[in-house]
Amino acid sequence: MSDARTIRIVIVDDHHMFRTGVRSELTTIATKAPFRLEIVGEAGAVESATEVIAREKPDVVLLDVHLPGGDGHGGADVIRACATVQAAPDVPVRFLALSVSDAAEDVIAVIRAGARGYVTKTISAEELLTAIGRVAEGDAVFSPRLAGFVLDAFGAAAGEVAEIDEELDRLSAREREVMRLIARGYQYKEVAKELFISVKTVETHVSSVLRKLQLSSRHELTAWAMGRRLL
Repeated sequence: MSDARTIRIVIVDDHHMFRTGVRSELTTIATKAPFRLEIVGEAGAVESATEVIAREKPDVVLLDVHLPGGDGHGGADVIRACATVQAAPDVPVRFLALSVSDAAEDVIAVIRAGARGYVTKTISAEELLTAIGRVAEGDAVFSPRLAGFVLDAFGAAAGEVAEIDEELDRLSAREREVMRLIARGYQYKEVAKELFISVKTVETHVSSVLRKLQLSSRHELTAWAMGRRLL
């Protein structure tokens, strides 16, 4: 291990507890990797993320796609803001999206912005460690379920993607997360646990989603989401 490469990473997620958990898990299993892992910073919003990335110039950034700040596009805003930051001469900082979302518009947005991969938060610590190593080497990495989807999505007509984005413009990033989980059949308590928010906040978001989309029930919401291939 003495000659192993060191991969420096920054963790970006708006949930402090999640960042702490990822740091702990990766630190615990880092000795199993064929490289050294050094966590050099973390951030919870677009502005603070761009600052720490510009300062630390990590090899890989673990990036949530929904973050407060920026122009409303979260992770994609961070990637675009850091487009000129180099981890080393002629080597750009590489971004690996790590998100609870597996929705079309989220994957498309960060990959188009320049992310090298996209994995969901159901990934194991060992799989995440492997993904970090591959992205650091320049490979593209996706969760198994998303690999085929990404190929299909980028082969879709530009008009189709624009239509999906236009339909969702009424909803905030958090409302989109809540909408997708509710449409998949999650109960309010399950959504609250998944997104680290209160049940009352979930209820507020659901009411807002139904009002903005002019829907009257969870059944209609599910049909709306299925019609746009968001589930």
